[in-house]
Amino acid sequence: MDIDALLRDLRTDFGEIVSGFVRERVEVLTAISADLMPLIDTLEDLLDGGKRLRPTFAYWGWRSAGGDPQGPILTAAAALEFLQACALVHDDVMDGSDTRRGKPAAHRRLASMHRSHGYLGSPEDFGVGSAILLGDLCLSWSDEMLMASGLRDDQLQAAKPIFDEMRTELMAGQYLDLLEQVRGQFDLDSALTVARYKSAKYTVERPLHIGAAAAGADTAHLDQLTDFGIPLGEAFQLRDDLLGVFGDPQETGKPAGDDLREGKRTALVAIAWQNADAVQQDLLRRGLGDPAITADMVDKLRAVIADTGARSSVETMIDERFAHCSEVVAGMDLDPITRQAFERLTVLATRRSA
Repeated sequence: MDIDALLRDLRTDFGEIVSGFVRERVEVLTAISADLMPLIDTLEDLLDGGKRLRPTFAYWGWRSAGGDPQGPILTAAAALEFLQACALVHDDVMDGSDTRRGKPAAHRRLASMHRSHGYLGSPEDFGVGSAILLGDLCLSWSDEMLMASGLRDDQLQAAKPIFDEMRTELMAGQYLDLLEQVRGQFDLDSALTVARYKSAKYTVERPLHIGAAAAGADTAHLDQLTDFGIPLGEAFQLRDDLLGVFGDPQETGKPAGDDLREGKRTALVAIAWQNADAVQQDLLRRGLGDPAITADMVDKLRAVIADTGARSSVETMIDERFAHCSEVVAGMDLDPITRQAFERLTVLATRRSA
């Protein structure tokens, strides 16, 4: 079994399911007004990219509990793509990001539309307001798609409370992320709490739980998935933190040092601050969160993060979580294909470059 080919096929399936859902909703929206099409075009561009990680983890959570390889689980899992789209659109608004996946962020694109048509008022305010509404629409559609996925009532009753809890955790994590930036602190525990609720649980653990619960998993199996999912999700976010500072823009689709410009209080930055001398701390204080940060300052901050050992410390944290996840998978009762998928996803989530 070529597990990479299987994962690629799944990613394609999820993309086609999501695209089909949007096409059906276009008729509903255009019946209201053709003026809604720019929202749809913006969303379709956003949905065209991405790794489909959350649907993938939901699918393999289902398989890990003995679920059938085909059927409504594919649509149910694909619903998580709309939740992800909501999170990305809103996250870009909150962070003031210019790009997403190498294209203009939704609020920037919609502001450009306002500007090109010569509409009244502020293009930026229009872009932000429209993007917030687009994110809300995606949030609504994620629920709609899950509930209409074709899962049996008992399967939905098992999965829906986890789906609801995941959305609450995600919004809580997003707020805590905003709060840490305005507090201006460099606290490692706080950074890891944000990482856990904004990313780790939402990216890996909860999708696994949704799929497994729908397939009838017991509490012991869900606990095993937590033991695997939380550290893998944390490793995924820690890798994201490294890419946000040191990643290649051609691969990440974001400008170089974007997390530095946005002032993200990540574990990477917290460790750098703890280990920095007075001169290095002054550089961090002046450069972090500066919307007009220069390429030279980005390079200086990168040097601080590397010289203080923060970069290598985060790599070690990722390696430790990778090893733990590998041990958990080795002890799970999985069929050979599902085991291969878990092992491969552990690598893909932690050793990526985008």
